[in-house]
Amino acid sequence: MSELESAARAVLLAGFAGPAVPYWLPRDLDQGLGGVCLYGNNVAPGHDLADLSRSLRDLAPTAVLAVDEEGGDVTRLHATTGSPYAGPSVLGQLDSPSVTRAVAAGIGAELADAGIWLDLAPCADVNSDPLNPVIGTRSFGADPALVARHTVAFVEGLASSGVAASVKHFPGHGDTRTDSHHGLPTVRASREVLVERELVPFRAAVEAGAATVMTSHVVLEALDAHRPATFSPIVLNDVLRADLGFAGVIVTDALDMAGAQDGSGIPGAAVRALVAGADLLCLGPDTGAGASLVPPVVSAITRAVRDGVLAEQRLLEAADRVGRLRATWTDRTGSQNLAASSTASTATIEAARAASVQAAEAMVSAVTPMPRARVIHLETTSSPAIGSTRWGLPSQLGHQPTRLGPADLATTPTPQGPVLIVVRGVTADERVWRWVQDVMTSNPQARLAELGWPDPQLQHQDWSQRVIATLGASTASTDALARALGWSSLGWSS
Repeated sequence: MSELESAARAVLLAGFAGPAVPYWLPRDLDQGLGGVCLYGNNVAPGHDLADLSRSLRDLAPTAVLAVDEEGGDVTRLHATTGSPYAGPSVLGQLDSPSVTRAVAAGIGAELADAGIWLDLAPCADVNSDPLNPVIGTRSFGADPALVARHTVAFVEGLASSGVAASVKHFPGHGDTRTDSHHGLPTVRASREVLVERELVPFRAAVEAGAATVMTSHVVLEALDAHRPATFSPIVLNDVLRADLGFAGVIVTDALDMAGAQDGSGIPGAAVRALVAGADLLCLGPDTGAGASLVPPVVSAITRAVRDGVLAEQRLLEAADRVGRLRATWTDRTGSQNLAASSTASTATIEAARAASVQAAEAMVSAVTPMPRARVIHLETTSSPAIGSTRWGLPSQLGHQPTRLGPADLATTPTPQGPVLIVVRGVTADERVWRWVQDVMTSNPQARLAELGWPDPQLQHQDWSQRVIATLGASTASTDALARALGWSSLGWSS
């Protein structure tokens, strides 16, 4: 294998579908693949994602092993049950960096126990647009300074457990109304606004020593009107490297997302990202379906070097950065696992969950109990970043929540008497929003539990005082709400 081919493999973070190691992956890891990222499509009932990650660690002890474990709505380790950790928006609302640090340390301890040392978190996005379809409760809030201090606390908490953070989505995905999984978002704010809003948390994270920064597939017109950040040397080199002084590894968001596509496919996107200045290329969750995508991407990269499209030094520089990241954090995780007893790790996790309960209960401290209300869960579509995770309130003693989708509402009569409507993103589907308005207007005993980022429209309704906003759907948040409602027994409904 040539030096170019080795370097091209070293900068790739592959993905695959299913709960088992695919046949091609041991070969690719043996040939120098940079690492693997686990996604929601690796989660399956009866299979433990931590067991899968340990199998991967055994195959390649020093390879990058990454996962999106943000706490709150975005979880992989707890996708089938819901995360026990308070989400970023809840932590931001409490605004105690020490609590955020403790929660991140617990998440890091779980990841380290599973052999994972790169967490694709936290989101440093300032959620300035409340109708943002992809960030929302994944953000610590809408204030740049608040987001900055909690981003730093999260990075520090992970590091205390031997896990590196990947601060995302640079230079900011908070002021968008397009999900980059589905399309190409554009931010039209001025450069001055970007500097004073979007860049503030990232600058703080860089100064705090964040090991990696993840790019966004977002066009920020004031910085580069023609290219998404992932493919912009202006954004990655001039802004992130030169202006912010970042010397670590630049990781791309998944290259199979719609926002990364220009007709050249994932191999072409990989080349464009390297040319722009990215170091570690996240290929995406479905790129290993049936066979490895690694060989065609490696071929595209080496061909780009031979054709003069990609400078050889740029590729070698990226591979060197990834190599140094692997050496540093594999050693840290190893030292952490050797130095910390299982008792200490368990104590860190328990402290994180207790801190999560504290944060979640503060959100619902003013809720009036309604122990015998009828409960209706309205199913809405979530972002691919969240995936098909378990969410909603646990069951009441002797009562199971009614679960309805948008298509069911046309034939569902307006419920009367005490009723709690539980939804995540009530205005995201027009059918859901109309039905909820009808119920809340006609039934004065109805209350709405919004588990997502609240739409400002809710504040302008005559029934706004009957809205409960949890700012997240983690089990920390939903269990806290159930207790506040006076439910006498908790447990998931079937």
